[in-house]
Amino acid sequence: MSLNDPQWGKKGGSNNQGPPDLDELWRNFNQKLNGMFGKRGGGGGPTSVQPPSMRQIGGGAGLLVALVLVVWLGSGFYTVDEKARGVVFTFGKYSETTSPGLRWRMPFPFQTQEIVNLSSVRTVEVGYRNNVQTKVPKESIMLTGDENIIDIQFAVQYTLKDPLDYLFNNKRPDDTVLQAAETAFREVVGASKMDFVLYEGREQVANEAQKLIQSILDRYKTGILISRVTMQNAQPPEQVQAAFDDAVKAKQDLERQKNEGQAFNDVVPKARGAASRLTEEAQGYRQRVLANAEGEASRFKQVLTEYNKAPQVTRNRMYIETVQQIMSSTSKILLDAKSAGNLLYLPLDKIMQMSGGALAGSPASGQSLVEPTSNPNSAARSRDALRDRQRESRP
Repeated sequence: MSLNDPQWGKKGGSNNQGPPDLDELWRNFNQKLNGMFGKRGGGGGPTSVQPPSMRQIGGGAGLLVALVLVVWLGSGFYTVDEKARGVVFTFGKYSETTSPGLRWRMPFPFQTQEIVNLSSVRTVEVGYRNNVQTKVPKESIMLTGDENIIDIQFAVQYTLKDPLDYLFNNKRPDDTVLQAAETAFREVVGASKMDFVLYEGREQVANEAQKLIQSILDRYKTGILISRVTMQNAQPPEQVQAAFDDAVKAKQDLERQKNEGQAFNDVVPKARGAASRLTEEAQGYRQRVLANAEGEASRFKQVLTEYNKAPQVTRNRMYIETVQQIMSSTSKILLDAKSAGNLLYLPLDKIMQMSGGALAGSPASGQSLVEPTSNPNSAARSRDALRDRQRESRP
């Protein structure tokens, strides 16, 4: 129905004109409120608003108090993570330490709790903040054992091992770790030389500082466990950086020149070693020649003795040994000296190699080489040489 309709606001064809009466709405609201806390008026006439009785007020207040009590008691529930511990205080005094899980304590103000995370790694930066470029000279400038000044930035990571010591013995734990770390590093650096801290001894300095920091924190009973100390940067101060670079370069040049000089000093020992080696080789050769000469002389004396006893036998044996020695290092060829035509010869050394060292009666491989017609004069000279050897072998 449109608001411009002339029948708007009428009920059942009655003659009422205009919007609903505000007084009637207010009376209806009072009736509902009296239905909860008071008595409803009789008949269909207008109801009379009566104030609630004390019993009704007490019942409503008790319900409200019970609701508040339930909410208050429910505020005592809390949850402890598996990597944390809960510390309960009764009127500000330590009461108990709770393990992980859903726990309950007396609500405030009787008891309070504090959750302490034991596994989270906390970090304290010494000598810088957030970035090594953001330096804190008051913390980073230190004096070495050889009276040089260096600029060091390092980070200390730690966890908690005892929540009670951490809560009751530390007011500002991060500041405590920072001061202990700075003190330990100043002590370690003050006992070391500048080159050792800047170069080869950085890891060792960090390890010694970690042990010293842990010792200081344990002495104060802070409940903190140092897990790692990392040296982020170590260098001379910026004001003397250029001069320090020149000094380092000069030192490197000095070491290089020393090494080059020592390289020349190696020439004399090498020459002496080579001379000694040549002397030893000469002595060995001398001893070998003398030993061979003495052996040959002894052998000749023994052969002479045997020759005096039996000249013919000794002569034959010497001839056979000499022929055996010569023939063992030469190729063997059998010639048919009586044949006037083509000569058939057998390469015995090659046949023996092919047959595995066994001499066969005939060529196993069937290989035979036919040499072209030889000169009859050469055959005659061979026969004459054979006869001469036979005559020499006779007594």
